[in-house]
Amino acid sequence: MLDIKYIAEHPEEIKDGLRKKGCDINLEELLSLYKDINKLKTSAQALSEEKNKLSNSIKSASAEERPAIIAKSKAIGDELKVEQEKLNAEQEKFDLLMLRMPNMPSPQSPVGPDDSANVVRRKVGQPRDFDFEPKDHIELMEINDWAEMERIAKVSGSRTYAIKNDLAKLELAMHMMVLDKLRSHGFTVITVPSLSQEKPLYGQGYLPFSRDEVYYLPADDLYLSGTAELILNSLRAGEIMQENELPILYAGFSPCFRREAGAAGKDTRGLVRVHQFMKTEQFVICKNDLEESEKWHQKLLAISEEVLQDLELPYQVLEVCTGDMGAPKYRQYDLEAWVPSQKCYRETHSCSNITDWQARRTNLRYRDNADGKVKFAHTLNNTGIATPRALVPFIENHQNADGTVNIPEKLRPYMGGISKIGKNA
Repeated sequence: MLDIKYIAEHPEEIKDGLRKKGCDINLEELLSLYKDINKLKTSAQALSEEKNKLSNSIKSASAEERPAIIAKSKAIGDELKVEQEKLNAEQEKFDLLMLRMPNMPSPQSPVGPDDSANVVRRKVGQPRDFDFEPKDHIELMEINDWAEMERIAKVSGSRTYAIKNDLAKLELAMHMMVLDKLRSHGFTVITVPSLSQEKPLYGQGYLPFSRDEVYYLPADDLYLSGTAELILNSLRAGEIMQENELPILYAGFSPCFRREAGAAGKDTRGLVRVHQFMKTEQFVICKNDLEESEKWHQKLLAISEEVLQDLELPYQVLEVCTGDMGAPKYRQYDLEAWVPSQKCYRETHSCSNITDWQARRTNLRYRDNADGKVKFAHTLNNTGIATPRALVPFIENHQNADGTVNIPEKLRPYMGGISKIGKNA
């Protein structure tokens, strides 16, 4: 959520940001509602004060004066009720528009309507030149008895997965490696539920934009979370922290659920774009200073690059354009690892600076040391590791001709010291 005072004072900047993000919000309507609400509040306040004065004067009024005062007080009360109803109606319209107001993009972000305008900032590592015909991840799972894809589909439906044996151990090993890495960078490791009430989804910015992507449990009035970011963003909601508590760094681990309702026509075979997955999330709460949050944005990006380098995967850093980054984002990078079977890079990490947009929605605040003022914090998030998404490039890049898969040195301590997995290992 943006500051309405800032919107009112910088309408041309906001119009430009809306255009860059491809949002069709009626800014004139929003500002008109803002003015009307202020007028109605002033009017209602004046009527309320007048009614209170009349009520207070009844005791000292004579018997002859009281009926007229009571009648006038009642008339003002009726007028106040009408004004309050108008105010409530206008406020509801205003709130709905404000909830759909996106964050303004960074001046440094590429401008474009969709992912075709995303910019590759750098490539790290060379895609492997195989001296044999590489298998895709589905073939590798089949020959090594690493999954029960057909059987689990009969139980849980399409786009679900059940992996086993060494691949299941590898999935958990990746998370343990990343959690240890994040701890070494000062993050607090925290496991969080996958259940959420509705309000945090508005706070994160998932609602009202992506309701069709979220699983809802009507009997409990709860939602299944698509990322630990959802929970962590509201964990300190409504509190006033002290500046010396910041930054707060969370390494959140949780099962995640996404309907992927808009994924029709995209590659959904095997372990790609499944409905339930495991994710370790980096989440940062820092002070309201753009230089500070941009510093953390680069730090989070660097940590994810460390992860991909430890996994010895070729990857590229993509800066996401204004039309593809989504409503909450100020600036966004994606990391994409090379997938040999598809001869392309696929996303493994998404790293975003949200500035104070989420904090305003969740009332996430701190008291500034310098001036004692209460300010909205900045929040940032980035994938630590998400599986099974990361397993796809991993087993394909590290495969051998006999179907075994090599384990990079940094991951071996989490795999019991072994250097290779597979039936022929």
